[in-house]
Amino acid sequence: VKPGVTNDEGDGDQWPPILEKVLGADILVVATPTWLGKPASVTQRVMERMDALLSETDDEERPVAYNKVAGVVVTGNEDGAHHVISETAGSLIDIGYTVPGQAWTYWNKGPGPGPSYLESEGEDGKDWSHETGRAAASNLVAVATALRARPIPPPPE
Repeated sequence: VKPGVTNDEGDGDQWPPILEKVLGADILVVATPTWLGKPASVTQRVMERMDALLSETDDEERPVAYNKVAGVVVTGNEDGAHHVISETAGSLIDIGYTVPGQAWTYWNKGPGPGPSYLESEGEDGKDWSHETGRAAASNLVAVATALRARPIPPPPE
């Protein structure tokens, strides 16, 4: 995906077909590792490319992300998951997504080097991550269902 803040940055840009899938979904989950307490560069690039959606509206003049919900999944071997969740969720809210309460989960091994989620043995917080992941999925579906039944109206004139 090329850098930029438009929906199509020209030849070789792989973003347009990804964006089509993103806009076709009622629920978007952004997943990212934590690198040095920050989201991955690919995640940052996706948020930058989604910046173009700020000026796009549907047939009723609503932002194109209205009536869609989003959540966040974070994993890594260091601290910073809450920061990454709030930074990513804040970007999604700015774009127009509805982010339900507790629409996130994370797993962090802790500070310093160590095994990844798949390589780690034992509990290592996995049960908590699974529980919060199930709650996030349930909250995302509940809010998406509510918005489908009663969409956010167009902005007042």
